[in-house]
Amino acid sequence: MARDTATRERLVEVALRLFREDGFQATTMRRIATEAGVSLGNAYYYFAGKDELVHELYLVVQREHRTRAIPLLRDGASLADNLSAVLHAGLDVMHPYRSFGGTFLQSALPLQSTSSPFSPESSAARDMAVDLMRLTLQKSKQRGPASLESRLPTLLWVAYLGVTLHWVTDGSDDQRRTRALVDGLVPVITKTIGLSRLPVARGLLGDIVGLVDTMTSEKGSGR
Repeated sequence: MARDTATRERLVEVALRLFREDGFQATTMRRIATEAGVSLGNAYYYFAGKDELVHELYLVVQREHRTRAIPLLRDGASLADNLSAVLHAGLDVMHPYRSFGGTFLQSALPLQSTSSPFSPESSAARDMAVDLMRLTLQKSKQRGPASLESRLPTLLWVAYLGVTLHWVTDGSDDQRRTRALVDGLVPVITKTIGLSRLPVARGLLGDIVGLVDTMTSEKGSGR
């Protein structure tokens, strides 16, 4: 039985809409199947469960983030300006999923969870996110030391995950506190990258990036 692309896309569309409207816990595979107009067995033929649909959410969010952020990047602009534009664009993209984030967080936080952004199953979306950070660095006039240049995009992505975690728990109107966090965090990041050209600071940043590499490896995720 060949998998029908239209059916798969319809299941993804319905699932993401229900995640936005009703949250992760309240959305069942049965309801996804019903609203997509397919049998429950057929829905499971395409997706083993909600976790697999979460990975589709990651991909949708990352594609939209790139679409919004890349036109905002300016060649030769400061890293602070470009990074700020990218992080704020990410918050804009995630806004429709505000009610979904809190309940989903419980299952996504453990590194052993397939829903974790560090899991092997999340690698496609993670690679897209890291590549956006790489492009942000390339477009900016401030660069880190050559020895760390290839790994800085991953470090920026982890910083963005920290912003996302705060966003999930931010109950302020329009998530103003998270916006303020971005505005305060970006100068700290850019100053740290600037200082990383000094031997002592470069070693410290290298240690941090090495830890991130461990977390994103299959071994580090307990697989």
